[in-house]
Amino acid sequence: MKIYTKTGDKGQTSLIGARADKDAPRIEAYGTIDEVNSFIGKAMTELDPSRFADLLEDLEAIQNELFDCGGDLADVRKDPQYKMTETPVEILEKRIDELVEEPPLLERFILPGGSPAAATLHIARTITRRAERQTVTLTKSGEEFPSVVQRYLNRLSDYLFAAARVANSRNGMPDNEYVRSAKVFKGGGLGKKSEE
Repeated sequence: MKIYTKTGDKGQTSLIGARADKDAPRIEAYGTIDEVNSFIGKAMTELDPSRFADLLEDLEAIQNELFDCGGDLADVRKDPQYKMTETPVEILEKRIDELVEEPPLLERFILPGGSPAAATLHIARTITRRAERQTVTLTKSGEEFPSVVQRYLNRLSDYLFAAARVANSRNGMPDNEYVRSAKVFKGGGLGKKSEE
């Protein structure tokens, strides 16, 4: 079986139910979701299974959910068969609430980086934000797709921020605070207070 089809040589690709230009906003959106998925895969190779089994389980589920998001964006039939539901959004919210309590207290903005896994998760986070912005553009242009995809991407970026902090914390690496940041996280900040 050949991997190349030559059907996209003139700048178009297949959606589920139509053809579209490769630079169409819908294609840009699900292509960006594919970028997120790839960086999540890279982050998974940088996480030690003995210390990050929970994150690896989360991220594997997220990779499948991102495929569902991409498939839903690609489905332009009159009667689309969407896969995404509210359940993954609710699961992300629960995990975010758990993960933010683990690292040391955070009061200021942080710079992306630290351990390799944390740096990669931050890259995935920023690409997720871009994918979310692209779904907003689709909504404004009247394109139809399940609104849960946009909500999922919004929660996912928060999850990836929390996961990056946990990756640093469990690796014994402090987050690098933005030196000119005011205290932006109100109500005692994010994370746990030091026991010292």
